[in-house]
Amino acid sequence: MTQEVKTKATFPSVEWFDAIRQIVNDDPGYKHIGTCDATVGIKIPDLQKYYLLTFEAFEVSDVREATETEAESTDFWLELPYVKWKEMIENIKANGKADLHHTLNTIDIEEPDDLARSHDGYRRDAFYRFNQTFQYFFDASARIDTTFQ
Repeated sequence: MTQEVKTKATFPSVEWFDAIRQIVNDDPGYKHIGTCDATVGIKIPDLQKYYLLTFEAFEVSDVREATETEAESTDFWLELPYVKWKEMIENIKANGKADLHHTLNTIDIEEPDDLARSHDGYRRDAFYRFNQTFQYFFDASARIDTTFQ
């Protein structure tokens, strides 16, 4: 489904993640994936930027900036250097969704230290259990006019 891009936001920022939150929460297709209950950290270590995304039932209930410790105190966190985040987001924009080389699963497999990380293997399992939800979330960034820092 093609949707007119109406939102401009800079990655990384709370505004960028919040714009996606609003898109998926207003998208009936998102609810068809099923429920998701997870707190996800986002780490961009080379920029020292950290965020928390809270997924509850059929919505993304909260997005906020966090400390590194808070990002690592989640079910799991997604960690990549800025250049790889940018590559993934640009790929999603160019294709309307991630191609097979830029899905969260593929990146997780190909990254030497993994994309999804956790201090608790049971909590990290949420990445795999709800992967479709997280991919849908990031694919929705195709509907944002993203600029980069």
